Amino acid sequence: MPRAGLTPDQLVVVAAALADRDGLDQVTVSAVARQVGVKPASVYAHLDGADDLLRRVTQLALREMAERAADAMAGRSGRDALEAWATAFRTYAFAHPGRYAASHRPLGRQDALAGAGPRHTSLSVAILRGYDVPERDHVHAVRLLGATIHGFLDLEAAGSFDHSAPPAADSWPRTIDALDALLRGWPS
Repeated sequence: MPRAGLTPDQLVVVAAALADRDGLDQVTVSAVARQVGVKPASVYAHLDGADDLLRRVTQLALREMAERAADAMAGRSGRDALEAWATAFRTYAFAHPGRYAASHRPLGRQDALAGAGPRHTSLSVAILRGYDVPERDHVHAVRLLGATIHGFLDLEAAGSFDHSAPPAADSWPRTIDALDALLRGWPS
């Protein structure tokens, strides 16, 4: 029987905070139970186990990232929209490293379509409208944007850029400039 006053959404927020503080790999049903002062069985009364918990953290992160990107992009186009979109993800990754890591977890097709997946796609396509990327190439351009931005952020978070000068922060605007140039010169 579920514990009164405890909800699945509350448990997910606790798990997300735990991920940000200690790392996504530390998010377990037992760890969340300890955080809220209950036995693991009480968490299981609200969720279908560890996979369900992590799936919900992933969905939360994707929703939050989409909201931040949409807010940042509002009223912008072209390079300005591209930079706002990418920087919203970078800011989120710094502020919420565990949630950002969760955003990379694969979701089943139904979960992805029912969650923030379509919104992320529409935001990426909105960026492409500021360029002459033919609609038939949108999927390729969206994949390129995602791979470049998230690849950069993952390497930066792992400290992979810490061993050479200049700092990664100096490479960030160059990365945006390179993506902008690539999108402006998209091959036919």
